Order: sequence, then C-alpha cells, then structure tokens
Amino acid sequence: MLRLARSLPASAGVPVGIKSRHRPRQWPAARMDPAILLVWSKFVACGAVIAVAGREVCRSADLIARATGLSGGWIGLALVAVVTSLPELASGITAVTVAVAPNVAVGNALGACVLNLMMVGMLDLLHRSGPLYQRIGATHLLSAAFGILLLALVTFGLLLGTGAPVGLPAVPLHVGWYTPVLIALYLFALRAIFLHDRSMQPAPQSATPTPRRRSAAPASSTALATPTEHAAPTLRRAVIRFALAAVVVVAAGIWLPFLATELARHLGWNRSFVGTLFVALVTTLPELSVTIAALRLGSIDLAVGNLLGSNLFNAAIIAIDDLFYPGHPLLSDVSPVHALTALSALVMTALATIGLVLRPGSRVLRTTSWVSLGAMLAFVLNALVVFLHGD
Repeated sequence: MLRLARSLPASAGVPVGIKSRHRPRQWPAARMDPAILLVWSKFVACGAVIAVAGREVCRSADLIARATGLSGGWIGLALVAVVTSLPELASGITAVTVAVAPNVAVGNALGACVLNLMMVGMLDLLHRSGPLYQRIGATHLLSAAFGILLLALVTFGLLLGTGAPVGLPAVPLHVGWYTPVLIALYLFALRAIFLHDRSMQPAPQSATPTPRRRSAAPASSTALATPTEHAAPTLRRAVIRFALAAVVVVAAGIWLPFLATELARHLGWNRSFVGTLFVALVTTLPELSVTIAALRLGSIDLAVGNLLGSNLFNAAIIAIDDLFYPGHPLLSDVSPVHALTALSALVMTALATIGLVLRPGSRVLRTTSWVSLGAMLAFVLNALVVFLHGD
C-alpha cells in the first residue's frame, strides 16, 4: 500500500489513513515592491525638506517685514505667497522641459489651487474660538475676485485649446493667447491689491512736536542709535536666510516631476491624477506649514491671505510653464479633465467669496460652516473624477 501511495502523482488524492510525505504548499508572503517603496520614501523625504524650508521662509519674511516696515499683509501676498509657490513653479518648468509631462505641470498648478482653497475650509474646521469668516478681514475679497478672473481665463484656455477667442489676434511664437493675458493680469492684481491695502490703512495722526530737554538729549540719542545699528545686520541676515530657504524649496521642487512620473509608471495611475493630487499635495506643504504656524499664532488674516495669494501666482505659473513648453501652446496638449479642476477651483473661490460677504456664524453639526463644507465636497469630487477619467 505504501508503495502504491508513493507511485501516485502529486495531483492524485492520497487515501484516507495514509500519511503523505509531501509538505503543504507555502504561499509567499505579500510584500510591497522595493521600487515602489523607494519612490514613496523619496516623496516623504522631499516633502519633509519642503516643509522645513517653507517654515524658514515664513520666519525670514516676517523679519524682513519688521526690519523694512512694510505691511505684513503685503509681504504675505507678494513675498511669502510667491516663495511658498516656488515648488509649483520649479516642478512645472521641469515637467514641461525635462520630463515632458504637460499633464503633471498643469495638474500641479490647478491642483495646488484646489488644495489651497481646501485649506481655507480646514482652517474653519480647526478654528474653534469662533467661525472663521467672522474673524478675517474684508480685504481678502479683492484677492478672491482676481483669483476668480484668473481661473476663468485658464478655464477658457483649456476649453478652447489652440483656438483663440474671436476678435483677438493670434499670439506669435509657440505660446497660447492666454499667456500674456495671465501675466499682465497677475501684475495688475498685485498693484491693485497693494494700493487697496495701503488705502485701507489708517492715516497717521499729526502730533505737535514737544521740546526736548538738553539733559535728556544724550540718553535719547543713545536709545535711538541702538535700533539703527542693529537694523541693517538683522535685515541682512533675514535676506540671506530667506534666499537660502528659497533655494532649498526650488531644488526640492525640481525633483518632484521625476518622482511623479516614476510613481505613475509603477502604480499604473494616470499622470493627470498624480499631478493634480500627489505633486500638488507635496508642493503645497510650504503653504500648509505657514497656515498651521499662522493659526497657532492667531494670525488668521495672514494664513488666508497667503492661501489666496498663492492661487493668484499658481494661475500665473501656467503662463510661465507655457513659455518654457516647446512646440505649441501648453493647454492644447493636456487632458480636458483639467478643465473640471479649474471649474472646481472657481466654485470653491466663489464659496469663499460668499463666506466673506455673508460671514456665516452657524456651524454644520458644530464642526464647520456650510461654505467650508461645500468647498471640501468640491475637492473630493474633483479628485475622484480626475482619478477615474484622467490621462
């Protein structure tokens, strides 16, 4: 009987009562591909570098504002917002020149706009001392209005492709008609917001000079000499630290398009989804770190102004990427699904504008306002559609 059992093939059943010498089949343990794990590790490292450098950019910009006497809101809009958006600019230029991934470049810029607006909703959720829109100033209305205008032009460019609107002359070179319009409108928005911010500041009150006693003159001159002596070294150190942190942010941003392309290839995801979600998420880490730091300090206006100002620059980044993209207009070579991302950013900016006007005081289930809840819902729907229908 034992001889018969040994002669049976492995596929045949072994009679009951007879022990088989064959060991049971051992299935290999499931484990992640080392290549994918390496890509994820690079993503985490790159995101950590950007987050740390972004916080240093914020601190240095605050020192520059104090040393120069410029408005903190203007520094946040024109300096902090631009530098925290440098990863989007660096990764976008690299994507259209070296990596030749236009979907990653456009998805990164528009995805960053959607993420910044979602952060405004998250601020409302985390701000427990009261409704967010009742605490921020009305000066952000102008930034939101210019953001709607810039995003509308990007949407028109995505829908029209290479065609120019009726009545507009064709733009020479290889850029689209929207590129010079976006750059000019962005510069005009910066000037208009600066003039509006300066007009909203209270006028300095004139005071009659009081005579100073001779005995107090030496002490007064000594007291006034101390900040003068330290102003220049403080400003110089702040500018150096600001420049070094900005270089680190740009260097890390240049690395991102290659990681996004490699990640899409390993996981089988479309590049539109990777650019809109993952690259945009990592490149908006400076905005996230600045927002969290401003929330802890109680500077809600600085946080909101930085996020809305970053969206203005992100719209201009698309025009800058178009200047570097060889061949023909950039928006004619990308997936039409990016128009949905631009429309989502428009809806979310419109909701923020409604919140700035109505200033809702009630919270849905005591968590956040209906304006912020609608913005978060628009973000989730946009990410789902891009993942399912992107290229």
